[in-house]
This record gives sequence, C-alpha cells and structure tokens, in this order.
Amino acid sequence: MSHIITGLIGHPVAHSKSPRIHGYWHRRYGIAAEYRLFDIAPENVAPEIARVKSLGLRGFNVTVPHKITIMKFLEEVDTAAQKIGAVNTVIARDGQWLGSNTDAYGFITHLAHTLGNLAPYLPRVLILGAGGAARAAMVALMEAGAGEITITNRTHASAEALARASGARAVPWEKREAALAGITLLVNTTSLGMQGKEPLALDLQQLPPEAAVYDIVYAPLETALLRQASARGNPVVGGLGMLLYQAQRAFFLWHGITPEVDAALQQEVLAP
Repeated sequence: MSHIITGLIGHPVAHSKSPRIHGYWHRRYGIAAEYRLFDIAPENVAPEIARVKSLGLRGFNVTVPHKITIMKFLEEVDTAAQKIGAVNTVIARDGQWLGSNTDAYGFITHLAHTLGNLAPYLPRVLILGAGGAARAAMVALMEAGAGEITITNRTHASAEALARASGARAVPWEKREAALAGITLLVNTTSLGMQGKEPLALDLQQLPPEAAVYDIVYAPLETALLRQASARGNPVVGGLGMLLYQAQRAFFLWHGITPEVDAALQQEVLAP
C-alpha cells in the first residue's frame, strides 16, 4: 500500500491542530497516510513550494500568510476559492495542483449542524471583521440565502471594500452596537477575544433575544462574546466546529471519504 502524504503550509504552523484532526481520521478509516507541517517563511516561498511539490503530496492545506500567494503556483483554482479570493486547500491530480477553499463549507455546515433550520437566522446578518474569514462567511451566507448583510470592521475602508464586492453594506466600527438592533445572526470573524489578543468590546444590549451569535474564535472554546450571549439566552455557536468541518471537506477532497465530526474527534483535538 502506498504511503499518502498531506500537510499544511504556512508561517508559523507549529500550533496547528490539523495534524491531530487528520491523524485521528487516518487511524479511524485505516488510511496509510501522514499529515506534515511545512513552515515556509514568505521570503522562501518559491524554492520551498518547489520542494513540497517534489515530495508528491496528495494535497495540502494552506494558512497565513500564503492563502493568496499560493495561487500563482497552481494550475487551476475552483469556484469556491475564486469567490473567497483565497486558497486554503490544494489537491494534487495527475501532477497538477488544484486550489480550493473549504472555509465557507466549514462555516455553514457547522452553523447548520448546531442550529438546525437556518431560515430564522438568515434575514439580517451582522459580520464583525473584513478579512479572509469574513469573506468565507459572506460567501457561505449568501449561498444559503441570507437577506441583508452588514459588515463592520476596525479599518472601515476594508469593510467598505468587502461590502462593495458582495452587495452588502458597511457601518463604522464605532456604530457596531447600534447595528445589532433587529439582526438575526451576529458573526465574529475577527481575532478579538482570542487567547493572547485584545478583548472584543461589544455590549449586546440591542441584540434581539432570538438572534444567534457565532464566534469563529475557538481558543478559548467559550469566548467572552459567547458567554455574554448565552447569559441573555441567545443561541450560540462556537468556533471549533468550523475548523473541524473545513478539515472534513479537505479530507474528502484528498481521500474520497467524508469523515465524521464527533465528540471523540473534539476530545482528541482539545487534549493537552
């Protein structure tokens, strides 16, 4: 049986949970494979990508800062990655590299798995942030039939640019709390509230009690935003599931198996 290699390129990558996720599924489904980490500094991209290509990988994930840079080394980029404007998964086929993006899939699949019927939560959405995760969330929500989408970001020009590109509207960061009035889904795609980062300052007083709150930060598992939302009775969605479901899609693209996302996998990923 041939030995399959997949992996992750980025800088840094040592903290990544992906080897645990994919290693768990390799064992569970009896696949002779390994998942490697490739720490590639931006100044070494071209020679290091050539080295990775020489290893004959089945495919690999891509994280910051290479999600856009990687595109120039690919023979093809699929529709999902084109819509998001970034590649987070590469599939090798017949010596050619195809770029995809599984973040939108991970975002919406986890949201639906947690909340069930999404229809009540899609009419009016507020997204915090305007980076790659916000673009993925935007694509996923629009494809799911979201109505009015509003974006707010600390750098207002970034929010305006994303809003123009997607037909959404942008509001200044200073007006983020007023923008909560009447929304049905709040999504934090920023790193605010993550361990080691600045806290997210957001008073939820104007948030409707039936609105869902989705924080893609998963360290800590329960962010201050989710704790505040839970305390007032809002349905909440944590960030770990998005990580697991985007990995599920990548695993399928490489191995042809849709692996199960279950409690045992979460335990494996969260183990010290």
